[in-house]
Amino acid sequence: MKSLASPPCLRLIPTAHRQLNSRQSSSACYIHGGSSVNKSNNLSFSSSTSGFASPLAVEKELRSSFVQTAAVRHVTGSLIRGEGLRFAIVVARFNEVVTKLLLEGAIETFKKYSVREEDVEVIWVPGSFEIGVVAQNLGKSGKFHAVLCIGAVIRGDTTHYDAVANSAASGVLSASINSGVPCIFGVLTCEDMDQALNRSGGKAGNKGSETALTALEMASLFEHHLK
Repeated sequence: MKSLASPPCLRLIPTAHRQLNSRQSSSACYIHGGSSVNKSNNLSFSSSTSGFASPLAVEKELRSSFVQTAAVRHVTGSLIRGEGLRFAIVVARFNEVVTKLLLEGAIETFKKYSVREEDVEVIWVPGSFEIGVVAQNLGKSGKFHAVLCIGAVIRGDTTHYDAVANSAASGVLSASINSGVPCIFGVLTCEDMDQALNRSGGKAGNKGSETALTALEMASLFEHHLK
């Protein structure tokens, strides 16, 4: 007699030995708000010949059960607790016409969220390539809750763009990991100057402002929840 194998894509998860059978409908007990709720286990099937619930149906029901579990704790940073947080902003001087606008957007956002001017320090570096090492040094100093990394890399006629853009991204990531302080990537990587200007206060918004918001949330998360 041939054995019946489950479909290759189906993941069977042993949850209270529930039987997933097309001919059988059982009831399951869920905990919601501290009380028990009986819920009928009626599952739809993707194929009438398989004899098993579709993976999508199983996943959906398991996810629904997870959401109803009151014991799960969700932690996020706050954007309304900026007081007392200190920030460093590392800004590349190269493409200064763009990076100045990004810096202005970041500082303006900090003001809106009650970060004091004396709690923000701006450090200028020659270009985006140099941002990482300075950000790491600032993170390790213990003076700041987060470090913003602002720059603009615009594609030219050579492959220099790719080298600088990749090095800037990996440098900021390494600075975060090695210092244990959030270092926020706010380096624009654009095809031309129009794209850069559109993202530094133009029709695409100001990425410097977005970098400040990310820094606020991450600083709050580390300060109030991950110490």
